[in-house]
Amino acid sequence: MVGFKNRYLVMEVFLDPNKEFSMDEPIRITSKNLWEAIVKSILVNFGECGLASAMNSSKVKYVNPTTKHVIVRTSREDYQKVWAAITMIKSVGHCPVVFNLLDLSGSIKACKTAALKLEELKFEQYKLSTGDRLTADAHKEMQNCLATLKLLEH
Repeated sequence: MVGFKNRYLVMEVFLDPNKEFSMDEPIRITSKNLWEAIVKSILVNFGECGLASAMNSSKVKYVNPTTKHVIVRTSREDYQKVWAAITMIKSVGHCPVVFNLLDLSGSIKACKTAALKLEELKFEQYKLSTGDRLTADAHKEMQNCLATLKLLEH
């Protein structure tokens, strides 16, 4: 029996800075609102047939709302379609966004290794930019995200 051949896309989400720090409604990237945006983009750009083939194996595996890193799993046959659809997403949760592919891996182990390095570097930048304003809750949330990433499996 042959296992499914997957691709893992490690991406960074750039939010509109004017919306990200507004006080009326803070924007949080979650796997739910990200998945809805991906499905909508695939449907608009590739139609129902493209959506049916891509949704069979695609899944948002990991989201870190602090560093805005995301891991999406998809089949080897459909990864280019999913990647293209993600790059065409204009907004998530009524906030303009842009995606940047950081790593493309064929295994979850290689994906985890790359994502852990990127997360640690990004969190160091985040700590330097916030300085004294880094709360214990934000630090704990980041540690929880790193622990989730380390336990990531199929």
